[in-house]
Amino acid sequence: MTETGWPLIPREVLPPPIPVERRTPHRDTPGRSGGRQLSMFGAETTEPSPADLAGLLAGPGVLGRMGGTARVSVVVDDAWRVHVLVAELVARGLAATWAPVVDTPVIEAPVAQPVVTSQDQDPEEILDTPEPSPPPRFEVRTAYSRRLNALARAWPDAAAQLFLSGPRLRLWVAAAGSPRPGGFRLGLDPAKDPLAVDATLVRAGLAGRVSDDGRSYLIAGRRRVARLAELVGECPEAAPAELWPGSATA
Repeated sequence: MTETGWPLIPREVLPPPIPVERRTPHRDTPGRSGGRQLSMFGAETTEPSPADLAGLLAGPGVLGRMGGTARVSVVVDDAWRVHVLVAELVARGLAATWAPVVDTPVIEAPVAQPVVTSQDQDPEEILDTPEPSPPPRFEVRTAYSRRLNALARAWPDAAAQLFLSGPRLRLWVAAAGSPRPGGFRLGLDPAKDPLAVDATLVRAGLAGRVSDDGRSYLIAGRRRVARLAELVGECPEAAPAELWPGSATA
């Protein structure tokens, strides 16, 4: 396939957990503006932490608990998101895996159809038009870990007072962010409280609105998108540049 991010990382070669390392801003990296000031709470100046997975839980992520451990999982719609999220999770000292999402087909009861002879039917109507295959989806999940216990104990009560730092927003954008005309959208879980989501993003300086279907948070305006780009940092290598905040088309 030619899609960005293929081939997917095989399960057996996913990197093992590594100690959390502090990110250091690359001030002289080609392509960056030499005079750009890094945000105090941006992904490039804040040490990554397992607590950053609150950014996934604010969006479409799901928290699971088992015994004295917890895990976070999220369903994504592109292979490149698998690559980016696995790398981000491993950088936080968490083991990560992925699996294709297999949708169970809905079997409808047969409906009696009138008998039509070939003489009465247009030849073009006889040909069956195959339905297009749905786009692939993937679930990315951490292993159950005690490193996520603090987040699990605080959630969901913490959602009402959540502060979205750059690293937390970076995970959300990697999982479910995409440009839209005049702004940027962040994917949501429709079951979550839209008022809490809105308040959280307003505190981050990213005021927008929840879409009518409750599946997206819509950030409008160049200034707010520039603020988002400043917080989430540079585009990961596996991500298409045109889909990351701050790109020419985002």
